[in-house]
Amino acid sequence: MPTETRDYLARSAEVLDRMRDDAALHAAIAAAVALCEAALRRGGKILFCGNGGSAADAQHLAAELVSRFMHDRPGMAALALTVDSSALTGIGNDYGFERLFARQVEALGRAGDVLVGISTSGRSPNVVEAMRAARARGLGTVALTGRDGGAMAALADAEMRIPSDSTPLIQQGQLAAGHLLCLRLEEALHPAP
Repeated sequence: MPTETRDYLARSAEVLDRMRDDAALHAAIAAAVALCEAALRRGGKILFCGNGGSAADAQHLAAELVSRFMHDRPGMAALALTVDSSALTGIGNDYGFERLFARQVEALGRAGDVLVGISTSGRSPNVVEAMRAARARGLGTVALTGRDGGAMAALADAEMRIPSDSTPLIQQGQLAAGHLLCLRLEEALHPAP
């Protein structure tokens, strides 16, 4: 195996090792699960948003809840705010890119729902605005971040911060944390037979 490949995989494993031993991250994941579980038990929904790779992760995690994660079970109400091209282009054109997700939160979010904002820096302006809109409407807020958590940290009821400064490694950690969220929700709401 080339040295560069081994080095990258070693750095990736180091981030996962830090996540494994990060008590604050474990507490944040538990808090995020509790928020989302309460919302789903009340008939609410989980909204996800992010840009670029984080948009793909938003769609991925919403799909895991709606479809299935580890086993067949009833679908859970989840929606990625990144998938409606007409809404995205209309909102972007009429209100600006920073309002892409906030406008959808205002239209679709209800008190008791949960917004999961995903950003490696915690500073994506449209995700920050979505979290502000969510808090104003009474939604729970979960931030999936890295680095120092950025502006999203202060807006989150639960911040799952990946202990890294490297964007690709943060993204890998965010997917692991997102999968843990899905796994714990599936176990809590629809245990395997």
